[in-house]
Amino acid sequence: MPIELIAIPALPLIEPGDDLPGLLLSCASAAGIEFRNGDVLVVAQKIVSKAEDRFVYLPDVVPSAEAIAIAQKTGKDPQLVEVILQESDEIIRARPGLIITEHRRGFISANAGVDHSNVRGNDQWVLLLPEDPDASAERIRSTIKIATGADLAVIVSDSHGRAWRLGTVGIAIGVAGMRPLTDLRGEADLTGRALQATLVGTADELAAAASLLMGQASEGNPAVLIRGAEYTPGQGSLQELIRPKETDQFR
Repeated sequence: MPIELIAIPALPLIEPGDDLPGLLLSCASAAGIEFRNGDVLVVAQKIVSKAEDRFVYLPDVVPSAEAIAIAQKTGKDPQLVEVILQESDEIIRARPGLIITEHRRGFISANAGVDHSNVRGNDQWVLLLPEDPDASAERIRSTIKIATGADLAVIVSDSHGRAWRLGTVGIAIGVAGMRPLTDLRGEADLTGRALQATLVGTADELAAAASLLMGQASEGNPAVLIRGAEYTPGQGSLQELIRPKETDQFR
C-alpha cells in the first residue's frame, strides 16, 4: 500500500495568538487538500510553540547560582541556562558547548528544546516547547474533525539528535488520535517465529518521514499530511514513548 506525504503549502509565518488549526484548514482547502479518515497530520513544534506564545526574552531572565555555574562550565549564556533549567527535571550531561537534559515531559534532548533558530530577529529571544504537546495535538485534531468530519491523528514533531548516531531526525513529542507504539510481540516473523520484544515507534517513524519534506533549515513546510500509513487509533500520549528510568541502561 503506497504512502503519500503532502506538505500543506502557503502557511504564513505564525505569530502568538494565531488560530493554527484554522490556518491549517484554510491553507489545505486553498490547495485542494482534503483531510480523510486515517490521515496523519504532522505539525512542527516550532509553529505550535509560536502560536501558543512560548517566547522568552532573555534579558528578563535572572540566572540562579546553579545556572551561572553551568554557564561557566559550558560557555553558554547564564540567562539561557536558567531557561533550560526551568524547562528540565534533570541535567544529564554538561560540557563545553553542550547541555543534555531530561525535559519536564520526560524525554532526553539538548537544551530542553530551548531554541534560537527561526525565532524573531535576534538572539535575545528563545522559543520553548509547547507546555503540553499532547494537548496541542488534540486541539488541532479535534478542530479539524469538527470542521471536516475526518477522524485523523495528529503528531507534534521536533528535531532531535541521538546519543549514538550523527544526524538530526524528526521525532514525536506530542500525539493525538493514535497509539504512538505498535506492539508486534506475539506476531509471527517471516519464518513463523513469534516476535518476543518488537515494539515499533510508529509516531517517531511518521515524524521522521514528515521531516523529509519539512526540512531542517529554510524549507518552510511546517505541516505535512501523511496518507496511507498504518497505525493503531486511540487517544495516545507522549509518555508511551518514554523509556522508564528503571530500564535505562546508560544513564
